[in-house]
Amino acid sequence: MPDSGIMLELCDLLKINVNELLSGERIMTEAYDKRAEENLLAMKQEVEEKNRQMLRMEYWLSYPALIAGLAMVLVAAFIEMPVWLRILLTGFALVIIFTVALIAVGIEQTAGYYECQNCHHRYIPTYRQTILAMHKGRTRYMKCPECGKRSWQKKALTKED
Repeated sequence: MPDSGIMLELCDLLKINVNELLSGERIMTEAYDKRAEENLLAMKQEVEEKNRQMLRMEYWLSYPALIAGLAMVLVAAFIEMPVWLRILLTGFALVIIFTVALIAVGIEQTAGYYECQNCHHRYIPTYRQTILAMHKGRTRYMKCPECGKRSWQKKALTKED
């Protein structure tokens, strides 16, 4: 699929519309609406799958870094070594853990939406809101920009249900 930034220019150049470009074939007038709906559904499923992959990647990034960081701290705590090396090992482990945690929160913030439990508005919060919010797994206690009420907001993969 071509880059979305050049799709319109490409369509003008080829004298076709976007649905024909996405379908890879000429579309007759009577089948146009059906084909447009199919393309929209396919794009929605693609976005949902990308969000699912990003959230899976968050786990694949976080857990090994956390295990490695904790292993370094345990090595520094229980194996005989000079104090400077102990401090260096513990500091390096903490830098790894905090860096990966910040990256993981960034992934969670951008992949998908949060749904307000009061008004059911779905939105993407700011990075600051996401990192400062209390959370249980992927559910965060945040203020909804639509209704202004605070609630435990669950992660949703798509904008609409």
